[in-house]
Amino acid sequence: MHHVMKSFREVLSNASNILILTGSGISAESGVPTFRGAGGFWRKYQAQNLATPEAFAANPSLVWEFYEYRRQLVSKVKPNKAHEAVAEFQKRKMAEGKKVSIVTQNIDALHQKAGAEDVVELHGSLYRTRCTKCRNIAFNENIPICPALAGKGSPDPSIMSSDIPTEELPRCEVQSCRALLRPDIVWFGEQLDENVLQKALDVVETCDACLVIGTSAIVYPAAMFAPQIARRKVPVAEFNIEETPATKQMQYHFQGPCTTTVTEALAP
Repeated sequence: MHHVMKSFREVLSNASNILILTGSGISAESGVPTFRGAGGFWRKYQAQNLATPEAFAANPSLVWEFYEYRRQLVSKVKPNKAHEAVAEFQKRKMAEGKKVSIVTQNIDALHQKAGAEDVVELHGSLYRTRCTKCRNIAFNENIPICPALAGKGSPDPSIMSSDIPTEELPRCEVQSCRALLRPDIVWFGEQLDENVLQKALDVVETCDACLVIGTSAIVYPAAMFAPQIARRKVPVAEFNIEETPATKQMQYHFQGPCTTTVTEALAP
């Protein structure tokens, strides 16, 4: 393992345009639930059945309660050593006149909390809302996000009803609009924002080293990016708690907790 790490650290020291692609695994150690797999339940619902336009259309109150729960949870969480290592590495490289682009599938803003800059958020953010009518996007860290959601969002499975009237749910702050807001998050069955995707693709096409952290290179969109980079013969390193089917194609693979492996790879 050690000579492999040494080899990768050499790659990084010579690279001038580095892509760091992150997913839920980097935030898991901070205590942010990944909501994938067996544990991915909130009340009696599977998370991916709530994160859809259909669920929101059918019951906006229920979906807003779910996101109020997630906002409450994440607002109390601190970035971990891996987030910090990424932010410090970016600062250090930028001071050397090099480029470090951070592209994340996470919606928790922990990269920014750790001090990272210009983070490309592929899947949106828990701290932004989008108007369902005028499309206005607004930054919002208020907990609760509106008075009617105060004390709501408990994951207790015995709570079933969610019947906050639509007019009491978060509303657009544009005076002439006041329509219903939704989380500014890419839900299942929705397209990624084109500008955001283009930003990511630009780095995918130009980077000279890539780290894939806490997301298996088989989960979209990492699945699309990592192999593309590897095809250009650019070194790709995967940091993950477990092996994935894509591991074989990765030039470097570091297995274990991100807080350990990433911190070692990105240390000065």
